[in-house]
Amino acid sequence: MKTKISKTNDEWKKELSKEVYNICFLKGTEEPFSGKYNNHSELGIYECICCENKLFSSIHKYDSGSGWPSFYDLIQENSVDENIDFSQGMKRIEVTCHNCEAHLGHLFFDGPEPTKKRYCINSAALQFKK
Repeated sequence: MKTKISKTNDEWKKELSKEVYNICFLKGTEEPFSGKYNNHSELGIYECICCENKLFSSIHKYDSGSGWPSFYDLIQENSVDENIDFSQGMKRIEVTCHNCEAHLGHLFFDGPEPTKKRYCINSAALQFKK
């Protein structure tokens, strides 16, 4: 895990595409089944696209049928932060990158054993390394 990263909104806007900035720092989401990693099945590591923090291993990825890449566990403890999110008229757990605070997606508890967790993550918030 890398050190905490602190940048201004203007710095992030210059570095990121409009879509990535909207998802990661304005807490947007991509359309279901549209993300490049939804059906992705190569072996490797999924990192935060903003800061390269290692988040998920492909061995923890599964097809949840939700339309977003889903993982049942983190690659390492404390790679993400979990925050209560009351947006869109419901109570959910928002998942953000521990290092740069980018919005990644949400955590649900309807996943497979052994954790029963489903980290439902936007493809646009990720980059993949073999």
